Amino acid sequence: MNSDGTTTTVGGDVQIHQKRILPDFLQSVNLKYVKLGYHYLITHLLTLCLIPLMSIIIIQASQMNPNDLHQLWLHLQYNLVSVIICSAVLVFGSTVYIMTRPRFIYLIDYSCYKPPSHLTVKFTQFMEHSKLTGDFSESSLDFQRKILERSGLGEETYLPEAMHNIPPTPSMAAAREEAENVMFGALDNLFANTKIKPKDIGVLVVNCSLFNPTPSLSAMIVNKYKLRGNIRSFNLGGMGCSAGVIAIDLAKDMLQVHRNTYAVVVSTENITQNWYFGNKKSMLIPNCLFRVGCSAVLLSNKASDKRRAKYKLVHVVRTHKGADDKAFKCVYQEQDDDGKTGVSLSKDLMAIAGGALKTNITTLGPLVLPISEQLLFFATLVVKKFLNAKVKPYIPDFKLAFDHFCIHAGGRAVIDELEKNLQLLPMHVEASRMTLHRFGNTSSSSIWYELAYTEAKGRMRKGNRVWQIAFGSGFKCNSAVWEALRHVKPSPKSPWEDSIDKYPVQVVT
Repeated sequence: MNSDGTTTTVGGDVQIHQKRILPDFLQSVNLKYVKLGYHYLITHLLTLCLIPLMSIIIIQASQMNPNDLHQLWLHLQYNLVSVIICSAVLVFGSTVYIMTRPRFIYLIDYSCYKPPSHLTVKFTQFMEHSKLTGDFSESSLDFQRKILERSGLGEETYLPEAMHNIPPTPSMAAAREEAENVMFGALDNLFANTKIKPKDIGVLVVNCSLFNPTPSLSAMIVNKYKLRGNIRSFNLGGMGCSAGVIAIDLAKDMLQVHRNTYAVVVSTENITQNWYFGNKKSMLIPNCLFRVGCSAVLLSNKASDKRRAKYKLVHVVRTHKGADDKAFKCVYQEQDDDGKTGVSLSKDLMAIAGGALKTNITTLGPLVLPISEQLLFFATLVVKKFLNAKVKPYIPDFKLAFDHFCIHAGGRAVIDELEKNLQLLPMHVEASRMTLHRFGNTSSSSIWYELAYTEAKGRMRKGNRVWQIAFGSGFKCNSAVWEALRHVKPSPKSPWEDSIDKYPVQVVT
């Protein structure tokens, strides 16, 4: 990937085109996107109004002496109708509130799959195998070499077993084997760390964009762990690298409906049957960046799990640009002129990604930013809109809202641009850069490897807020916000367990 932006990747979706970077958010912020965020606030207006009302009642009650309470009691004794009406209203109101209030969603623990060492692929090995396949021209081989050198990946990433063979042996059986290894590996560790019995799982959500066999991946998990017959299982396909956040959102909605249960979210991508063996350069980049990975997340809506949970889910904000034809077709799986299947990416990809990101963060802003930042933001918008002044919109400081950032490790160029446009410091994107270096682009699971990095570094303190943000085909930009419920330590068999002391490393540009 070129540092000048000529080669870019977003949410695992990559392309080659003329010099182009993410749009500068300082130049363009649309007021209608901000309104979406305030819509969320209005939906909780009743709760916000009840807070001062309850405060006034408590203050008044605290000022009453025993004689006042006695007089109130005598009054109520001789006014049975008032007592009945007040009691009925109180019971009805309490019941409605309890039944309709959103339940807290707790993240008990999660696990990231770490492949065995024999699946490690070094750059020289990668290039040698690519040459021996006989499918790539000299120009394509030289292009792949340059991508690897500038990608931000290190020498310890992993490819599936079938891609280590000469020639590669992609097949349905090999793809199933890869899926089983990564999903079952992550789940085995998750169940071992949490002591949760598979039979206790009430909701299962699996996302994998490009590999969707029959029976489904979710059915493979149900069969392996003998999950109960009434489990609510879902299998999300074709949704790109942002599908992990979508899966969390779906699990959250299911936990709002079904009481006293657990949900497991499994996020992965399958490489075995999706290797591109042609010479179209924009389709060659995924070969260089995508690597083996998987995450498994355990969620709960049980109040009793708060004590042992790591995080609480605060917000999920999803942005979808699929109604626009250019956005819909900017990442398109198809065959090249030689009939070989790959992912086609348009020259508008980065501009569309920037628009989706802008929509997402301006929707998220009112939910998370302190009031001082929101006032400055709106002041500049009003001046520009109504006074036609040539003033740049104020871009809020998201560092005041979040302590940690997990930006999908789709490629070095996107991390660079988000660091610049959101005015982040190098330490804020360290987890993303190091995940890209150590594990490559693991698609929708990358944000969990990044969170594991932060934990392994001992940086997650009680009350810290984490922003996970991911991009995906369609085109989508999705965010999840978590709050740490305690000082979080890494769980056993963390993917960084044997390498965290080596990081951060200096990435060659």
